[in-house]
Amino acid sequence: MSRRTLVAIIGDGDVGPDSPKDRLAEAMGRAVVSAGWTVLTGGRGGVMAAACRGARSSEAYAAGATIGLLPRDDTSEANEWVDVVIPTGLGLGRNLLCAHADAVVAIGGGAGTLIELAAAWELHRLVIAFRVDGWSGRLADQPLDHRVRFPGTDDRVFGVDRAEEAVTMIHDRLPYYSASHRWTVR
Repeated sequence: MSRRTLVAIIGDGDVGPDSPKDRLAEAMGRAVVSAGWTVLTGGRGGVMAAACRGARSSEAYAAGATIGLLPRDDTSEANEWVDVVIPTGLGLGRNLLCAHADAVVAIGGGAGTLIELAAAWELHRLVIAFRVDGWSGRLADQPLDHRVRFPGTDDRVFGVDRAEEAVTMIHDRLPYYSASHRWTVR
C-alpha cells in the first residue's frame, strides 16, 4: 500500500468568510483532495478551516482526508471540517510538525506561518506561496535565505496565484523534492 501525499495548507488564522484568502484556501483544499492527496492544517479557523471545508467539497473526498494538528490539548478547538484531530499540546511546536508535510502551501500568514515556512525550508520541503498579503506574498518567488538547498536547480519558494498552479507545481516538482530529501536531510 502506498502512502498518500500530505500537503500542509497554512496561513492566516483569522480570515473572514468569503474573503479572497478564504476562497483561495477553500479552492486549495478542494484541489488537494481532488488530486488524491491529504490536507494537513493547524486545525483551527481562517485559512485552516477554509482549506478543510474545501477538501470536504471535493468529489474525491473520503473520511480521513483532512488532518488538524492543534496547538493545545483541547479537541474542541478543531474546526468542524477536520476529520482527524490531533491535540498536540505543543503550542508553537505544532508548527514544526506541519512543516514535515511533503509540500507546504502558504496563503498569507503572520508569525506562525513564518515559523512553518522557515521550518519547511530547513527540512528541504517543497514550499509554495500564494502571492497575497502576508508572509506568503513577501516570500513568493525567492529563496528563503542565502543557502543553496539543491545545487543546479531553480529552488525557491514557488509563487502561485491559483490553486491549480499550486497542484501542478506539487505534481511536477514533488518527486524531485522527495527523492532529494531522502538523501540530504539528516
